[in-house]
Amino acid sequence: MTIERISPNNRMSKIVKHNGTAYLCGQVAKDRNADIHTQVTGMLEKVDELLESIGSGRDKILSATIYLADMADFQALNEVWDNWVPEGEAPARACVQAQMASPELLVEISVVAATS
Repeated sequence: MTIERISPNNRMSKIVKHNGTAYLCGQVAKDRNADIHTQVTGMLEKVDELLESIGSGRDKILSATIYLADMADFQALNEVWDNWVPEGEAPARACVQAQMASPELLVEISVVAATS
């Protein structure tokens, strides 16, 4: 059983790969002062970058857990999400309201994807 930890530090790895599955650490937007649309777009761009770095892609996402600071942003999240997810390739998904690590963060995502 081989577990590959990509870009680890003392607290976490950016990606952990095991048995054809990749687990991404939580992703947030780079611009933490942006509106919800911009934060969701930036967050999903980071997911794309990480998946591409391991030869995977958004069409291989198995599940996504999305954390919103305020469920009032649910519709705005879905507007960006629905345009980002390839048609017919929607993963299992959960979306919950949660207190963020920083008050300016509006959204965070945790993704599990196939690598092969």
